[in-house]
Amino acid sequence: MCFELDSEPPIPRISGAAVAHDDLVLESEDGNRFAAFRAMPEGDLHTGVVILPDVRGLYRFYEELALRFAERGHAAIAFDYFGRTAGVEKRPDDWDYMPLVQQLTPEQVQADVGACVRDLRDLGCGVIFTVGFCYGGSASWAAAASGHGLAGAVGFYGRPGRMIELVPRLEAPILALQGGADQAISHEDNVELEHALREAGQEYELIEYEGAPHSFFDRKQDEFQEASDDAWRRTLAFIRERS
Repeated sequence: MCFELDSEPPIPRISGAAVAHDDLVLESEDGNRFAAFRAMPEGDLHTGVVILPDVRGLYRFYEELALRFAERGHAAIAFDYFGRTAGVEKRPDDWDYMPLVQQLTPEQVQADVGACVRDLRDLGCGVIFTVGFCYGGSASWAAAASGHGLAGAVGFYGRPGRMIELVPRLEAPILALQGGADQAISHEDNVELEHALREAGQEYELIEYEGAPHSFFDRKQDEFQEASDDAWRRTLAFIRERS
């Protein structure tokens, strides 16, 4: 798990923003029913964001992140990975998720991403991005190579090794936001990903925040607020420039 259960995105709320939100159950093409949380701005929709959580799946941090996107005019859906194995009901804070993570396949994740993309398109969003964290970071990049018709994919501290073989298949630009002091992801890992992207002629930006650990994007880690502010700014700019 990347964040503590009481963590929040290190992003200021926009007071008075007109935002609606709902708990959903969506269905992927393979018949999986899974839980999701959708946040909607007021007015006509243009841009949508699919949020891929860390290994624990859907919980409050990602619901709050969806609301922050909606406050800035983007419809957003955060979804849960474990509909196939744990159902769609809310789960206790201390549930044992790792055995289910080990059963989850990349193909299943992308099937569920596809259902979220379809939902956003049905609502009127013509431009769709993915934004993911940790496990979901590399899965977000992989979504840009999975036929979803994305405009771009953002990954926070994704594992480059899970992405290398997919680089030639990328259909959209990616933004990689990595911690320079991440104990699980080395500088050499990031260099290898950047080399593969460059060699394949893909559009990308890879930022490594010096001294920032894994999961730096967290209001509780206020010593890394500067890195968080920059990562959020870059994420919004990445979306704005391609919308």
